[in-house]
Amino acid sequence: MTYTPDAIATWANGLTVGRLLVSPVLFAMIDGDKGSWPALALWVVLGATDGVDGYLARRHGTTRSGAFLDPLADKVLVLGAMFALVHVGVFPLLPVVIIGVRELIISVYRSMAGRHGVSVPARRAAKLKTLVQQLAVGFALLPPTASVSWLWLTLLWVAVVLTTITGAQYLFDARRHAAAQLAA
Repeated sequence: MTYTPDAIATWANGLTVGRLLVSPVLFAMIDGDKGSWPALALWVVLGATDGVDGYLARRHGTTRSGAFLDPLADKVLVLGAMFALVHVGVFPLLPVVIIGVRELIISVYRSMAGRHGVSVPARRAAKLKTLVQQLAVGFALLPPTASVSWLWLTLLWVAVVLTTITGAQYLFDARRHAAAQLAA
């Protein structure tokens, strides 16, 4: 079965929406600095569904709704887990706010670019940034490493550096694209 770009009801989108709907359960499970096997298990499952829905989308056809929903679900999951970890006193607020502000700015940029018919695909470095963010959360949730704060804190700050670099790359690309449009 192949989907057209305007399709909404696809298996990939169903998984993505499921990830969005289950994410608050994960946030509620994050309850302290000792980690949690159930929270970690749900974190891994939700993270794995991102790979599965990507596979399904590539196999059956990507859609505009999926191109919007998938990054949204990624951001809700990662930022929600990070803010839940801030709430219980595990993560410091500053790096999470920096990551959140960058994600908001780039999401607005992508939305505005999309309205003008410009696609802004994820860069390889941005995918690495997301992986490092996920690892920081995962190690903070994993009971054997939850008390090894230097590990997940280092990953969190590496994620901030990657977040800042990739955010700047997107904004420089936008400026270059705007200059090229003005010249044309």
